[in-house]
Amino acid sequence: MRALKVLRAGPSCTVQDQGRIGYLGQGLSQGGAADTLALAEGAALLRQDPRMAALEMAGMGGVFEASEPMRIALTGAAMAVTLDGAQLIWNASHRIEPGQRLEIGAAKRGVYGYLHVGGGIATPERLGARAAHLVAALGAPVAVGDTLPVGDETLPVARQATGLCLDVADRSSGGELRMVESFQSDLFEDGVRRRFAQTLFSPGRRASRMALELTAEGEGFAAEGQLDVLSEVIVPGDVQMTGDGRPFLLLREAQTTGGYPRIGTVLPCDLSRAVQATAGTTLRFRWVSLEEGLAQQAAHDAAITRLPSACRPLVRDPADMADLLSYQLIGGAISAEADPFDDAGNGTQT
Repeated sequence: MRALKVLRAGPSCTVQDQGRIGYLGQGLSQGGAADTLALAEGAALLRQDPRMAALEMAGMGGVFEASEPMRIALTGAAMAVTLDGAQLIWNASHRIEPGQRLEIGAAKRGVYGYLHVGGGIATPERLGARAAHLVAALGAPVAVGDTLPVGDETLPVARQATGLCLDVADRSSGGELRMVESFQSDLFEDGVRRRFAQTLFSPGRRASRMALELTAEGEGFAAEGQLDVLSEVIVPGDVQMTGDGRPFLLLREAQTTGGYPRIGTVLPCDLSRAVQATAGTTLRFRWVSLEEGLAQQAAHDAAITRLPSACRPLVRDPADMADLLSYQLIGGAISAEADPFDDAGNGTQT
């Protein structure tokens, strides 16, 4: 059986995919990878379906061994990583052999790192997905001694390339989050909404796959008549205010309904920047119209479909390449006697 053996694991390693669709009515949020862009980037590097599951590592990775030769890719928050002691490049694909130790340490920047494997992690599906949803008691954290099954490669052997990389813009340093009005935006006075967009926030200590606390100096952002708000459906990206006006950005495992007022909703394409922001970084919000938000989200979705064409060969030192033979750099045997510049013989033996 193709598998990835877990020799060591951080406290918040879980199997994640795109999550579950269609269960909001039953009280189950979508869940899935916190950084959906990182999930798509790994699929592009391995030339496989972005719906395949990967290992999400929050803050800390682990130590892993493969049962068979295997392709891997590393995306999301950059972490210290070595293969049998040799450093590997992040945002790139590599090959590991049975018995080699893949060691992934702490995040150097960002929060969520991802380990992808060729064929995807093939743990059992529950309600149509492999994603662990711990709040809903679906799945469990990955632990020492676990053996994670890996699916069969769907690509022909000739196309199972490694040594590809992606140039990825930094999304761990905070920045701007675009936001559209929600059903409850009108509960907040115009002045409160303007002040919210002018305020610089930092990620708070209370952060999970459910929500990210936003901290800032000054008074809170109270809504009018907020004690009379009825519970309504909630989606990832909603910015919800507590009773004292403290904002929380709701994420993939947020509750499905809630009675706290929501000032607006962050575009899905900006949530990867939010979840990867670390303590001390700055987040700010910008209001956009629904039409503008739809156009920006469509442009983001189109860019994701182009990710495979954005992958390029990874330039590496051959002396550091334990998997050098897998690259098939030489198509024939070189003659020790023939002139390599002889047009007639081309310096090769057939």
